[in-house]
Amino acid sequence: MKPVLMLVLLLGLSSLAAEVKKGDKVAPFNANDDKGLLWSSKESFNKDYLIVYFYPAAMTGGCTKQACAYRDNEKELAELGAQVVGVSGDSVVNLAAFKKMHNLNFPLLSDVNGLIAERFGVPSRNGGKITREIDGKNLDFFRSFSMSRWTFVLDKEGKVVYINTKVNAAEDSKTVIAILKGLKK
Repeated sequence: MKPVLMLVLLLGLSSLAAEVKKGDKVAPFNANDDKGLLWSSKESFNKDYLIVYFYPAAMTGGCTKQACAYRDNEKELAELGAQVVGVSGDSVVNLAAFKKMHNLNFPLLSDVNGLIAERFGVPSRNGGKITREIDGKNLDFFRSFSMSRWTFVLDKEGKVVYINTKVNAAEDSKTVIAILKGLKK
C-alpha cells in the first residue's frame, strides 16, 4: 500500500480536508438534528445568513457557554436575518439531552462521521466519553469525533462571508452579531 493512502486510512479524510476560505461556496449538506430528523442546509438558506458553528463536545464548559450565548442572542440574530446551527461529533441522543438541559432554541447537528467538518475543512480528532448527571442519574455520553471550534457565516447562496478559526466560546455570538451588522451596512 502506498504511504499516502495508508496515511489517509489511518487519519481519516477529515484531517486532510482542504480548508474553506472566505468567498468559497459550500455545497449543500444534510445531517440528523437533535430530534433525529434530517436537516438540510438547502432548506435553511431562507434567511440572509446561516451561522454554522462547530464545537468539540456537547455537555462541556466552553461548548455550553457558546451554545447558551447563541440561545440568548436569538432575537438579535433573527433581526439581522440570521439563523444558527451547531455541529459536533455527538450522537443525536447526546444532542437531544444537551438541548433539553440548556433550553437551546436552534438545531444541533450530529456529524458522527465527520463529513460536515470535512466539507468545511474543520480539523477533527478522535472523540471520547464524558459522564454527566442528568435528572439525578449519571449518564455516559460518547462521541465519534471531536471537532475544532470554528465558526462560519454563509449567505443565501451558501457563500462563506466570515470564518473564525480562533473562536472564543463565550464571545462567539457577540462577534458574529458585530460581523453581521457590518455586512448589513
